[in-house]
Amino acid sequence: MINVTKTFLPDQEQYLEYVRGIWERGYLTNNGPLLQELESQLKSYLGVDHLYFCSNGTIVLQIAIKALELEGEIITTPFSYCATSNAILWENCLPVFVDIDANTFNIDPAKIEASITDKTTAILATHVYGNPCDVEAIEQIAQKHQLRVIYDAAHAFGVSYKGRSLLSFGDISTCSFHATKVFHTIEGGALISNHPELDKKLHLLRAFGHQGDEVYLYAGINGKNSEFHAAMGLCNLPQVRSIIEARAQIFDWYHEGLDWEHMSRPQLMDDVEYNYAYYPVVLPSEEKLKGVMKALAAQEIIPRRYFYPSLNTLSFMPQRFDCPISEDISLRVMCLPLYVGLPQEDVKRICNIINDYLSA
Repeated sequence: MINVTKTFLPDQEQYLEYVRGIWERGYLTNNGPLLQELESQLKSYLGVDHLYFCSNGTIVLQIAIKALELEGEIITTPFSYCATSNAILWENCLPVFVDIDANTFNIDPAKIEASITDKTTAILATHVYGNPCDVEAIEQIAQKHQLRVIYDAAHAFGVSYKGRSLLSFGDISTCSFHATKVFHTIEGGALISNHPELDKKLHLLRAFGHQGDEVYLYAGINGKNSEFHAAMGLCNLPQVRSIIEARAQIFDWYHEGLDWEHMSRPQLMDDVEYNYAYYPVVLPSEEKLKGVMKALAAQEIIPRRYFYPSLNTLSFMPQRFDCPISEDISLRVMCLPLYVGLPQEDVKRICNIINDYLSA
């Protein structure tokens, strides 16, 4: 079977060497030495000053909202994974959905201001498929209306925009290190902040909000991660460059092999060093998409409808917002298999199945 993704695993002996060290120290969690080393290496790799390694890519969104003391309405995108909007709901805020740009699939800055009210406190935007949002336009709007900016950068590890890590934009950026990501720690996530005054607060919020056993400062949560997860990160981080190069090669094979007369894909922003996190294609209709998926499944090839459905259409959303572009794209988009080690002949076979179905 060819799945939409396959987890990259480092040299087993290298990981076991870290595990043996954990056994010897008997220090498994609570800000251990491997976790601190991973945070240091991540800060160096990304060129950022303030980064905290946490347990997953959802809890970091919740901590970011809590750290910025957001209330009321948060403007966000309907074209993302449900973790983005769920985090807003869990923190008792209202997600206000603004439609996406038809070319990039990111939130459309030209439509944001019309949705700002006296209850709006922030913009939470997703760098969809690792493709940068229009960060300059969003920053300008945020400054004009005194809003905070959080970027859900779950897909964006290893992406640079104008020579700067994409994770360094916004008041806070969050990242996911789930096993399916370009860089992973099995489960994990990170908080990256541009504000020194948030540094101590983020540190405390991810660990119950107290110092020692006597000084309690915030209503924190358990967002810590373990030495075992940090060990996987320390093994994988030196491999990121070669991982991205391998993914870029597969990306090119798809680009050359697919018949673009019958489909399209999102447009990458300019001045970007991309990480090739996903390979999304947009079909002419949902009927065609389902037909292609059925044809691929018959050959044990499993793509993913990512993102579907458009988040503004979820039944549990407290308020309805119309986002016709997101609603349309979500019905017709899917991500094709993309992972290190996917053979060229399998990519050609995937392309041929799709091309043959759409040209029939």
